[in-house]
Amino acid sequence: MDYVTSDREGQRTLPTAVKILVAGGFGVGKTTLVGAVSETKPLRTEEVLSEQGVGVDDITGVEAKSTTTVAMDFGRITISEDLVLYLFGTPGQDRFWFVWDELALGALGAVVLADTRRLDGCFPSIDYFEQAGLPFIVAVNCFDGARRYGLNEVRLALDLDPGVPVVLCDARSRQSSKEALIALLQHVMKGRGLSRTPEPVGH
Repeated sequence: MDYVTSDREGQRTLPTAVKILVAGGFGVGKTTLVGAVSETKPLRTEEVLSEQGVGVDDITGVEAKSTTTVAMDFGRITISEDLVLYLFGTPGQDRFWFVWDELALGALGAVVLADTRRLDGCFPSIDYFEQAGLPFIVAVNCFDGARRYGLNEVRLALDLDPGVPVVLCDARSRQSSKEALIALLQHVMKGRGLSRTPEPVGH
């Protein structure tokens, strides 16, 4: 795929590349979202859960999960002709947080995935981005069979600042995941006093 575009003078220019983090607790759907939305085969660093994680990793609610991200997931999506997002999925367990500072370096913002069955799992991500001053939104991943809560209920439960957007998301769906990413871009642009909304390409 050719990512070279043309400006008004007919000169060929490269689109803007933006780094976005996808964060949240263990088993919340970060790897699924990156894989669903990426237009290239995503890079994954998943390993099978081992005995070393017993008593360390909290798998409450995701007992069937057999793998975990140990470094990052990486994918890419073209939002518009002049904007390409590079997605970095963060590891969810406490023991891998030492890589967060490296992953967050140069990031424009973050999508924090939340599971309403285990909302406490996304508190560390929210705290990290608040302390780092990195813009973020919360995307509630709609798991099958999970109780549905209103977005305001989720906001109150997470004690979010009024300006932090909360949206619904199905991490398995490319379109739904893409809409969450666009919501983050709009949030970042609003915070910078910009009003132009990216025009999506493709589906």
